[in-house]
Amino acid sequence: MSYLNMPGDDGLGPRVRDNNDGTICVEYQPKVEGRHEVLMTHNGNAVKGSPFSCVVDTVNGGLVTAFGVGLVGGNSGEEETFTVVAKSGTAKDIDVKIDGPGKVDLNRKDNADGSANFSYMPMTPGAYNVNIKYKGTHIKGSPFVAKVSGEGRKRTQLSLGNSAEYSLKVIEADLVDLVGTIQTPAGNIEPCLLKKMGDGEIGIASFNPRSKGDYKVSVTRHEKHINHSPFRVHIGDKELGHAAGCKVTGAIDKAVANKPNEVIVDTTNAGYGGLSVAIEGPHRSDIECYEAHDRSYTIHYSPHEPGIYILNVRFSDEHVPGSPFLLNVAGDPSGRVRETVTKQMEAAEATNPNKLCEFILQIPGTNPFDMEASVTDPDGCTELCDVMDLEDFHYKIMFTPKVNGVHTLSVKHKGMHISGSPFQYSVGQLNMGGSHKVQVGGPGLEKGEVGSWNVANIYTREAGPGLLSFGVEGPTKAEITLENRPNGFLGAKYKVKKPGMHGLHIKFDDKHIPGSPFMVNIAPDSGTARLVTVSALRDRNLQVDKPNTFTVNFNGATGKLHASVRTPSGGHEDCFVQEMDSGMFGVRYIPKENGVHYVDVKLNDSHIPDSPFALMVGSCAADPAMVSASGEGLEHAKCGVKNKFVVHTAGAGSGLLAVTVDGPSKVALSCKELDDGYEFTFNPFCPGDYLITVKYGNIPIAGSPYKSNVSGAGRKSSPIMEQSTMMIETVEKKAGLGGKIRKFRGDASKVVAKGQGLKKAFTNRLQTFNIDTKEAGEALLMVGMIAPSGHPEAELSVKKTTNTNYAISYKVTEIGDHVLHVKWGDDDIPGSPFVLST
Repeated sequence: MSYLNMPGDDGLGPRVRDNNDGTICVEYQPKVEGRHEVLMTHNGNAVKGSPFSCVVDTVNGGLVTAFGVGLVGGNSGEEETFTVVAKSGTAKDIDVKIDGPGKVDLNRKDNADGSANFSYMPMTPGAYNVNIKYKGTHIKGSPFVAKVSGEGRKRTQLSLGNSAEYSLKVIEADLVDLVGTIQTPAGNIEPCLLKKMGDGEIGIASFNPRSKGDYKVSVTRHEKHINHSPFRVHIGDKELGHAAGCKVTGAIDKAVANKPNEVIVDTTNAGYGGLSVAIEGPHRSDIECYEAHDRSYTIHYSPHEPGIYILNVRFSDEHVPGSPFLLNVAGDPSGRVRETVTKQMEAAEATNPNKLCEFILQIPGTNPFDMEASVTDPDGCTELCDVMDLEDFHYKIMFTPKVNGVHTLSVKHKGMHISGSPFQYSVGQLNMGGSHKVQVGGPGLEKGEVGSWNVANIYTREAGPGLLSFGVEGPTKAEITLENRPNGFLGAKYKVKKPGMHGLHIKFDDKHIPGSPFMVNIAPDSGTARLVTVSALRDRNLQVDKPNTFTVNFNGATGKLHASVRTPSGGHEDCFVQEMDSGMFGVRYIPKENGVHYVDVKLNDSHIPDSPFALMVGSCAADPAMVSASGEGLEHAKCGVKNKFVVHTAGAGSGLLAVTVDGPSKVALSCKELDDGYEFTFNPFCPGDYLITVKYGNIPIAGSPYKSNVSGAGRKSSPIMEQSTMMIETVEKKAGLGGKIRKFRGDASKVVAKGQGLKKAFTNRLQTFNIDTKEAGEALLMVGMIAPSGHPEAELSVKKTTNTNYAISYKVTEIGDHVLHVKWGDDDIPGSPFVLST
C-alpha cells in the first residue's frame, strides 16, 4: 500500500499497478508544487527506502519531478543516481549540469515516457551543485546541493536515546517480569522497551509517536496490570516527533582536526524522538555527548585528520534542517601512523573426549601460586585444570574433557577472572562462528607503557579459519610481534616509543571484532611509580555503602597521585585521596553495588605495581563462568514476533545481569524470572543481523556475543546501529532447585566391596563390610537392603571413613533371603545385588 504526503498536508492516495512481472508501478498526479513524500508499506510494514522524496515543480504549464539520492549526496568514488520526470515526449527539454570541486562525467538516458535517468561519479569530496532546467528554466529547488564525503567512508556515530524517553510516573522495584505494550491511536498494539529512570520511576526507553492522538501504554506483571496501568498519553502537535523543530548551532560547516569541535542540538520544540549524530569521512572521528540539559545536547567531535566530512544529525529518524552538513575540516595532520600485521588463522584441530587439551596464555604481573583454572562441561560438571608455569609469565593450561559439546574455561588470578576469561572451548565438531566469536584479553588492551612489551591474548578457535589483522595506531610506528600457539590461541605484543592514546585495531576477515578498536592510554616510562606500594588493602568481604580505605606509600617517589574505581555496572568514579603524612596518602571510596570492582592507582598517569586492584564487594560473588545462555532466539528470530532465550544463573551467585542488543533497529526487551535464571524476550522491528551481548558483573559470559539473524518484513532499518539494553539485579539461585543439576560420572565396575557382611547374614547381629571408590570417579553411592517380607531392613547405616572409603553396617531380624543392593551412580557395583541367607 502507498500513501502520498503533499505540501499543505492534503494527502493523495496514489494508484498502484501490478506489472505482473514481480514489480509494481506507483502513479500519482501532483496538484501542487513542492516536496512530496511517498510512503510505501507492505503488510503494514515500511518498504526499504520509504519514504521516497520527490520535488515537483510547474514549468511552462507542465509538471516536472526530480528524485534520487544523487540530489542529496554520497561518497567520492561511488556512483550516484537521480531521475527527472517531465511530460511524455519532452525528455529532450530537460537540461542538467553539475558544478563542484572536481569535474564529473554525467551519464544520461532518455526514456519515451518523458523521464531521464542520470548518473555521475564524484572523485573529489565537497559540495556539488546539480542544476536542473526544463525548457530553459530552473525547476523548484535547483540547484540541488549534493554533499560528497571523502573516500573510505569511516563512520563514527552517537545515539542519544534519552531524547525519546517518557516517564510513566510510577515506581517499581525492578523490571523483572514486567511487559510493556503501546496501543496507537489507530488501534495497533506494539511492544515497547521499559527502563528504570534516574529517579527510580518506570518509563519507556524509546517513545517515537508517529501520529497525533491518544496512546495507551499497558505495563503488566504475570499478565496483571501494575498500579495505574494502562497509562494514557495524549500526543498533540507539540509532542509529535518532528525533526523540523530541532535547532542546530556550532561547528556545522568548519572544524579543526584533533581538537574538540562543539555542536549544540536543541530538541525542546521537536517533541519525542531519538537523536543520532554521525560523522562520515576519509578518517575516523571521536564523538561524545559532552553535556545534556533540558533536551539540549552539547556534542563534541574531533576528526583525526583534515579533509571533507559529512555531519548527519537525525531526530525521530529524519534529518534535521540543513542536515547532512558538509564539514571542511582544517588543521594540521595528526601524524598518527598505523602498523598492522596479519596472520592467516587455520581451522583449529577438533578435540575428542578423553584426549588431553592444552593451551598457553601470557599473563604479565601474575604470581604462579595465585593462578588457577577450571573447566565446566555441558552438564555443569566442573573440574580443575593443571596449570604449568613457563618462562616470561607464560602458563600452560591442561585438561581432559569427558564429553562432546561446548565447555566453559575459567582462568583466575587471586580468585578473579583474568582479562578475557571465561571463554568457550568446543569438544567435538567446531562451529565456524565468524568475527564476533574472536575473543581477546590481556593487560595490553587496558593499559601500556612506553618502551615495554604490552601483551594481549587472542582466541580464534570458535571463529573458524580466517585472516586476522592486529594493528596499532598512534603517534609513532609500533613494533608488533605475533606468537604462534596451539589450539586456536595466538599471542600478540606491541611496543611504542611515545606516550598517549593508541588505538588497537583487531579484525577478522576484515571485520572489527567486538570492542575494536580498543583505545589504550600508553603511559610514559613509569620510572619512580615502580617504588610506590599499597598497604592495608582489603580485597574480600567488602559491603555496599561501607567505606573501604587503604594506604599508598611513595617510598621516595614524587608526583601526583590519582585513584579511581571501575564498577561492575561499567561506571567510573574518582576515589577520595588525602595526604596523611609526608609520602603517605590515604585512599577512600564507598562501593554502591555488589560485584568485582577494579581500582586504578596511578602516579603521574602511570600505573603503580599491581594496579588495577580487583576487589570483591558482597558475600555472593557473581561468577560469569557459571552463567550460560540458550534458546533459538540467540541464532534466529523474526520481526514482529516474541523471540526468546534463557540466561541460566543458578549457582552463579547474585550480581548485575545486563543484556544488550545491537542491530538495525531498537528492540522491545522484557524479562521473566525462572527457577534457574531469567527468560528474555525481544521483538525486533526490522530484519537484519543483531548482536546479543550478555554480561554478568560487567564481564561477558562464555560465548557472548551471539549473532541472531532476524528475518521477515518490518520497518525501514536505521542508518545507524541502534542499541537496546536491559539490566537487572539478580537473586542467588541454587543449582538443583529447578536449575541445572550437576551430573556425576563414575565407573561402578571399579568399585571394590569387601567384608564378612557380604558373605552371610545372622539374625540380631551387627555385621559390616567396606566399599572403596578410589578408582571409580565421582558418583552418588546408594545402599539398600530388603528383608524376606519385602520391607526395608530396620537397621542399615553408611559412614564415610575417608574421601573414598565407606563403612556399611546392618542388622537383620527375619529368617530367609535378604537382598542387598549397592549402586555407584545408576549402576550396580560388581556382585550387586547380593543375596544373603539366614
